[in-house]
Amino acid sequence: MTKKVRVSILGLGSMGSAMVSRLLEQGLDIDVWNRSAKNIDGLLSQGARQVELGQALQNNLVISMLSNDAAALGFFDAELLATAGPEMLHICMSTLSPNASKVLAERHKSAGLGFISAPVLGRPAAVTSGNLLIVAAGDPADISKASVVLESLSAKYWNVGEDHSKSLLVKLGVNYNLIHAIQAIAETVALVESGGVDPNTFVEILTHTAFTGAAYKGYGPMIVNQNYTPPGFTVELGLKDMKLVEEAAAELDLKLPVAKVLRELFETALADPELQQLDWSAIAELTRQRKI
Repeated sequence: MTKKVRVSILGLGSMGSAMVSRLLEQGLDIDVWNRSAKNIDGLLSQGARQVELGQALQNNLVISMLSNDAAALGFFDAELLATAGPEMLHICMSTLSPNASKVLAERHKSAGLGFISAPVLGRPAAVTSGNLLIVAAGDPADISKASVVLESLSAKYWNVGEDHSKSLLVKLGVNYNLIHAIQAIAETVALVESGGVDPNTFVEILTHTAFTGAAYKGYGPMIVNQNYTPPGFTVELGLKDMKLVEEAAAELDLKLPVAKVLRELFETALADPELQQLDWSAIAELTRQRKI
């Protein structure tokens, strides 16, 4: 009988927890660890095993879902990596800056460990339904080794090359398009609402033929009906990604004319007590309420 694959997942936020459930459902054995105290009884009842960090790092496949550059770089330092098992491959699925992914890749290489950058496209619901998309980059042998996880978690994954930063650049590009879509919906909904047109009818017309993608069909009704909670992706995370987009563009000597305006929307929303805890699409309210 073939030995089951055992995977460690570090970081049990909404995405990490959804990954635990999905991989268990796909027949993998899962060890879990979180930096802070967290009630994970639900995951344990599904079959996950709670372990200490040192034990988690002994598995050959380790997934991390940490919140930002500071968390990832502060956590995966040389001292920690020295305690990892010799065959450990770190599958970093967080949305980090391209530069952070390069630093992490060098640290793992110096420690003799594998590393791939594999940010995800989709919310927790996409994970559990098997509709998640993944963009991976790293050594081809490492991506091949990680394929059991990538295939189990996603509807499709792409390998965009050996340069780890490229996968993050793609992820940031996708999110930048989503932010544009959110703001385009916000402005046109505000326009038709101001003219007395039913915004639900407008979104139905908008998404019938011209804009049939998930962004418009998903965020359109959310914006029209102000359905921003529970957040699938927070305003704070939206601002983080906007800043990463601007930083990546600056590294490439590229000017993005609209980026400053979009970043300021997130900054304003994050400073608003009524909006700061909502889904990132709640930036639409700034346009609707003429707060900008």
